[in-house]
Amino acid sequence: MGFARTCSVALVGVEGVVVEVQADLEPGVAAFTLVGLPDKSLVESRDRVRAAVVNSGGEWPQKKLTVGLSPASVPKGGSGFDLAVACAVLGAAERVDPREIADLMMIGELGLDGRVRPVRGVLPAVLAASEAGYRQVVVPEQTAAEAALVPGVSVLGVRSLRQLIAVLTDEPVPEEEETQELGRPDPMLAGLTVPGAGMGTGVAAVPGTGAGRPDMAEVAGQRAARTALEVAAAGGHHLFLSGPPGAGKTMLAERLPGLLPPLTQQEALEVTAVHSVAGVLPPGQPLVESPPYCAPHHSATMAALVGGGNGLPRPGAVSLAHRGVLFLDEAPEFSGKALDALRQPLESGHVVVARSAGMMRMPARFLLMLAANPCPCGRYGLVGDVCECSPTTVRRYQARLSGPLLDRVDLRVHVEAVSRAELTGARAGAEDSVSVAARVREARERAAARLQDTPWRLNSEVPGHELRTRWQPFPGALREAERDMERGLLTARGLDRVLRVAWTVADLAGHDRPAAQDIAQALQLRTGISRGVPVAAGEC
Repeated sequence: MGFARTCSVALVGVEGVVVEVQADLEPGVAAFTLVGLPDKSLVESRDRVRAAVVNSGGEWPQKKLTVGLSPASVPKGGSGFDLAVACAVLGAAERVDPREIADLMMIGELGLDGRVRPVRGVLPAVLAASEAGYRQVVVPEQTAAEAALVPGVSVLGVRSLRQLIAVLTDEPVPEEEETQELGRPDPMLAGLTVPGAGMGTGVAAVPGTGAGRPDMAEVAGQRAARTALEVAAAGGHHLFLSGPPGAGKTMLAERLPGLLPPLTQQEALEVTAVHSVAGVLPPGQPLVESPPYCAPHHSATMAALVGGGNGLPRPGAVSLAHRGVLFLDEAPEFSGKALDALRQPLESGHVVVARSAGMMRMPARFLLMLAANPCPCGRYGLVGDVCECSPTTVRRYQARLSGPLLDRVDLRVHVEAVSRAELTGARAGAEDSVSVAARVREARERAAARLQDTPWRLNSEVPGHELRTRWQPFPGALREAERDMERGLLTARGLDRVLRVAWTVADLAGHDRPAAQDIAQALQLRTGISRGVPVAAGEC
């Protein structure tokens, strides 16, 4: 009787669970049994593994073969177990030393000819292996750079099962021919992306440099909206822009990620792990270093926004926008249930999705930006234009964004239509994204220094109790906000959010703590009611 074991990883949401792959050979009728709660794609690995072993020069054992995936209670799916199953079978057949593979973590799909094909989710799988104490990982050659992002782990990238067998048996490693033809895409990378994923899903990373990068200098007018974008980027505050069609709401949203600072190493690993599982990680880019930008269409379902799907839930738009910007254009056109499902991640920074196959917790700390027209035709309130919508239609349209959702949005700005003079005149004084991003970075550094010994990094994350007791504004600065609360214009949550915005305004202005003018500007940005303060941040 022969027995061998090795390890692989099952992905549950965006987290990995270490799975022990065991192979047992016993005398009897030749058969191959796979147990351990596999799904359809994993059951089919029996035929892939058998063909790959034979075509790699190995001999398939003519005995009763049982392969177990432990723990058996965890659902397992995908083709990433092929490599571990093949090596466990070869170890049980004594083609390789079982001791050599016992402490190896293996991830990869096998082709019928023995080639090792890349799979999605390599980074979170290797992270799970590292946390479990594994220090040697075998992955497909195309994803070796992604796996190498995890510190303290030795990564071996292989192109075929023949190469791996040679390494394990100390034989000469054979050379494998290149499958990619010059000028044509590599067919081996097909498993890394979901069909249709990429720019078509509304997911993109901000380009680093170049003429194609969206720049704030291209925005004509919109002084109040530009200020709101700067405050939102500096403090991580959610933003709602309302205004007529063509005023530049989408244009402003596309430039918001360019104002955010680059991701830290930990944030980059978090974002890359989510994008790798979702199949939207660009080939040849193992690490996402810029804040992502996700703009789903208004026909997106609740599962597409917060995560879901058949079987185990998969990341939705809120997770794909983790550490970046989630832009919902034509927000009232989204389903009401889908919009209200955003309440939990807006408060907690993660989303918990419960399905029949299990419950998943996925990261979802994003900056939400909403954009909406004032009415279905978009001309409500315009001077010299006739709105075709009845008052009832206008009220019903504006009520699609529920009060509890808007109460979680810190900044609300009405965007006016751009005048001819602003559009055609010289804009030599318009600031570019580099200048605004520099101020945002300085404001974040001030906030980080103040919050150094706390679990929070941005003003938008600080609880209201801490702002009212630990970091108080100047005496009497909250008088106007307290009056608004007494008149019902502000809720208790709204007052806390005004305090957070005021701290961001103070950081942009270089103040030690918010003064009355900082609070007034925060109130103006939240309620849209003029408080007689300068529009631009830092002018108070």
